[in-house]
Amino acid sequence: MGEQIKEQMEKLRYYSNGCYVESVTDQYTEVYDPSTGEVTALAPCCTKTEIEDVIRTAKEAYQTWSALPVMKRVQVLYNVRQLILDHMDELTLLVAAEHGKVWEEAKGDVQKALEGTELACSAPTLMMGEALMNTSAGFDTVLFRESIGVFAGIVPFNFPAMIPMGWMTPLCIAAGNTIILKVSSATPKTALRFAQLYKEAGLPDGVVNVVMCSRNEAEIFLTHPDVKGVTFVGTTNVGKHIYSVAAAHGKRVQALCEAKNHALVLKDAPIDRTAAGIINSAFGCAGERCMALPVVVAEEEIADALVAKLAELAKQLAIGPAYDKESKLGPVVSEKHRQSIIKWIEKGLEEGAVMALDGRKVSVEGFEKGFYLGPTILDHVTPQMSVGTSEIFGPVLCIKRVKSFEEGLRMMNDNPFANGSVIFTQNGYFAREFAARTDGGMVGINVGIPVPVGVFPFTGHKNSFFGDLHCLGKDGIRFYTESKSVTTRWFDEEEKKSTTVTTWDGTI
Repeated sequence: MGEQIKEQMEKLRYYSNGCYVESVTDQYTEVYDPSTGEVTALAPCCTKTEIEDVIRTAKEAYQTWSALPVMKRVQVLYNVRQLILDHMDELTLLVAAEHGKVWEEAKGDVQKALEGTELACSAPTLMMGEALMNTSAGFDTVLFRESIGVFAGIVPFNFPAMIPMGWMTPLCIAAGNTIILKVSSATPKTALRFAQLYKEAGLPDGVVNVVMCSRNEAEIFLTHPDVKGVTFVGTTNVGKHIYSVAAAHGKRVQALCEAKNHALVLKDAPIDRTAAGIINSAFGCAGERCMALPVVVAEEEIADALVAKLAELAKQLAIGPAYDKESKLGPVVSEKHRQSIIKWIEKGLEEGAVMALDGRKVSVEGFEKGFYLGPTILDHVTPQMSVGTSEIFGPVLCIKRVKSFEEGLRMMNDNPFANGSVIFTQNGYFAREFAARTDGGMVGINVGIPVPVGVFPFTGHKNSFFGDLHCLGKDGIRFYTESKSVTTRWFDEEEKKSTTVTTWDGTI
């Protein structure tokens, strides 16, 4: 892009202390509309000094926000909930335009932010502690859950609404903390707009802040003494780094990372309905989600019929711009990511996979510069092929073939990732065995995307998660709070006069 055009392009501002702030940086990242391939804005790379200033702001806001009773804090979130409903179409369009999700998927992204907000409205109940009278003779103990301080949320590009404003912010601030969201420079507009809605809802300045920066500046969050916890969603290599560095600096960490979810399809599964579920799971959101279904492990007896049906249904997907409500498959987020996916497809072919459906040459009339890829199906993928074990994050479905349930389960559990795992069957015995023995943290039985509703945690395992407490559910509120036990003893008249105290005073 020419320098003159750059000067004319809108330069986004970061959000701190209740205001949009123009960065002093000279480093900007282009923000695209994936449907057209056009640059729509420039996202600043905030400087080290700006990041440190935002941390200071969040720390100052914490003092008054944490002192506010939780019943008062959630009143703000009730207002946020209503504003999300009032602005549903606007927020949906923002997600569609900056990420490329088709309309219903983009709306679902916003609705998941709404779901997280509604969960956080239950904070008074979720934060209730425990109590026991007469824990020892004359002693009573009460456990409280208290806020911790400033949290950093490091956000990927693929869910601009759900992850920062559903998984991270609501529970964090409901618990009395403040948060700094380091959002993706590819998709920053949605979170920036949400921040404004939070202020409109009555949130005090400095409680929610939104920045964009490079990894160099983001590293500050991992070591800064005023940041008490880090929540991250992204690649496994980065997640491991964040977990090890931030934890070594005494911070709480939850790192949600890559996945390569598999579905085992047994020979008794109804082919048509199973194929429809797989299509939705594999190609929804253009495969850019950690709970996508990029691998199907099929019993040999039905593999040919299943692949044929999958190819038939995939060809029927209407590919088009995200904001066209008729589109069923939108573009991927960037041309760079599109090329990365194409290289993975070609690598799969080099490794010996068989092309059952090729989506590499898709073009959408009137949107020829958009970042489109059609659904792609690679058959006869073996465990030795990297295309079937590494996360591609695109509309690519790999088919592995097995002779039995046991072989299929063993193949799936050899996967280094364990976010989700799925079985399609009408056999109750195999379904039960699968649920008990799969390594997947979220299990689907005839459910292609086994993400539970927000009252349950998002429970990835193995290299898909690093930390002790998952996001959402009761785990989420525990992550954003710490427990404090208070033991109380009141003296009667006789004991007031005593000077004898046991070594284990009140504990036994």
